[in-house]
Amino acid sequence: MTAAGGGPRPTTSPLALTMGEPSGIGGEIALKAWLQRKEHALSAFFLIDDPARVAGIAKSLGLAVPVLEISEPAACSASFDRGLPVLPLDEKVQAFPGRPSPDNAKAVLKSIRQATALTLTGAAAAVVTNPIHKSVLMNAGFGHPGHTEFLAELCSSKKRPVMMLACAALRVVPVTVHQPLQEVPASLTTELIVETAQTTVEALRNRFGIADPRLVVAGLNPHAGEDGRLGREDSEIIKPAVEALAAEGVTISGPLAADSLFHPAARQCYDAAICMYHDQALIPIKTIDFERGVNVTLGLPIVRTSPDHGTALGIAGQGTASPASLLAALAMAGAMATHSGTAASGLPDIAGHG
Repeated sequence: MTAAGGGPRPTTSPLALTMGEPSGIGGEIALKAWLQRKEHALSAFFLIDDPARVAGIAKSLGLAVPVLEISEPAACSASFDRGLPVLPLDEKVQAFPGRPSPDNAKAVLKSIRQATALTLTGAAAAVVTNPIHKSVLMNAGFGHPGHTEFLAELCSSKKRPVMMLACAALRVVPVTVHQPLQEVPASLTTELIVETAQTTVEALRNRFGIADPRLVVAGLNPHAGEDGRLGREDSEIIKPAVEALAAEGVTISGPLAADSLFHPAARQCYDAAICMYHDQALIPIKTIDFERGVNVTLGLPIVRTSPDHGTALGIAGQGTASPASLLAALAMAGAMATHSGTAASGLPDIAGHG
């Protein structure tokens, strides 16, 4: 994989970090990320949350983090070295570790809306979302499968948003995402694969600083269909998409057998792997770097990243949550917002061919 050279560069506007599920680990990892801000050369960020709640988390976990209430994002940079800036919500939040409640859904969604609006106006450089508890939000009337679709609506995006998962060794993009495996073959179309790859190429150029992105496309079936003997989707749906993209000038190969795409030597040959379904993309990246994966939404007019883990209700309030994935998400958001193509902890710089 490739990236532009150089180290991380701070953004002019701060990053907006959402509250996430208040009964989860979002507040804890935000505080811990602030403590490691210098070690990871993070751009300034602020949390959209209840300042008193965040201060209470810091006190209960023994984290020496001053919580500083700010009235606008512009105040973040001047206060960031003194404490964690928190932009207050005007919604009541009453949360207990490990016990999510639909009563907090309004505040959770308002935090996302506010972060998105501030980023669309340029007051914030990017949105970094803490994990949400989807079923709790849906019980409160939330009508979206997750963050990605909600953000697309908030941004009035005409493009279909695309999910990328990235770590220091790999970027993967699933064409289909949250649907049963038995429905995947019927959901795949040549047009969908082409659209997904085009959005990926645009992001790699404009947000990751890769002038000539190289894509590899995974086959759907074992051995990429073995010339039709193990399924015809690879030859009749995926291959025409690869040919169409190559005709557009995209550097691309495939469909190739997925079982041979993710070993170290293979990963040096591409900048992103286009995968056909959720687990085909997520198993390799979580195996390679479980703690530092980043979820990136491509195709939006704003930068959005998120730690690649859930709310971790089972360990909420215990002080044991790792901020590694959030640190990577903050670093990547800052890098993407400045078009630098690099970020702290090596993200997303992977192999460095120019």
